[in-house]
Amino acid sequence: MTREERQLREAIIAKCRWMNASSLNQGTSGNISARYEDRMLITPSATPYDAMKPEMIAAMPIARDDGSWEGPLQPSTEWRFHLDIMRGRPDVGSVVHTHSTYATVLAIARKPIPACHYMMAAFGGNDIRCAGYARYGTAELSELALAALEGRNGCLLANHGMIAVGANLDKAMWLAVELETIARQYYLSLALGSPHILSEAEIADTAKGFSTYGLQQPKASKPKPGRAGASAKAAARQRVEKKRSRT
Repeated sequence: MTREERQLREAIIAKCRWMNASSLNQGTSGNISARYEDRMLITPSATPYDAMKPEMIAAMPIARDDGSWEGPLQPSTEWRFHLDIMRGRPDVGSVVHTHSTYATVLAIARKPIPACHYMMAAFGGNDIRCAGYARYGTAELSELALAALEGRNGCLLANHGMIAVGANLDKAMWLAVELETIARQYYLSLALGSPHILSEAEIADTAKGFSTYGLQQPKASKPKPGRAGASAKAAARQRVEKKRSRT
């Protein structure tokens, strides 16, 4: 195991522990995967996060879909949709699956989330779809999840939970948090009545703004005090020296 791979395995475990400590997930119901070269690293099945060690993370070849794996423990029972997402979405470097409370409540009600907040733009469209129901760990569930994720970075799973995907582990976890946050906001706004939903144009405008969000423009350098005057004096001295050399 290379140092880079070990660090990624340790990061997966750290994210698992954090999402439980932050109540984004409960027990061992969630699972996380990350792309490493030609393999997918994924949390093992039914293993408490506090007891998890880097060597316990299962490794699965992305090119194969027969469920083959390496490691002392079997991969998560949800390995199928993790692997299929990695195979079908080269842009995805990590997948986070949780049973977060508000996202799961909406999934139980089979309610997709409309553009109730401008942060919906971070998910690639103007809604979060709710995939149909299929038993956990099945190829059918994977197919339903892939359809719900088309053009999106997150979805709900009917009567189950949610999925968030990102270019890397940090981005996928950030989107998982955002998805649960939007789910909570939508749920609470429904309690007040009919929430106002943003238009496709408004979400598209936000997405355009995201393309430059966080890019810092370098400040124009200011001349140091006295610098301009010193340059002028130096030029004057040069002119005087030239005149003297001619005489």
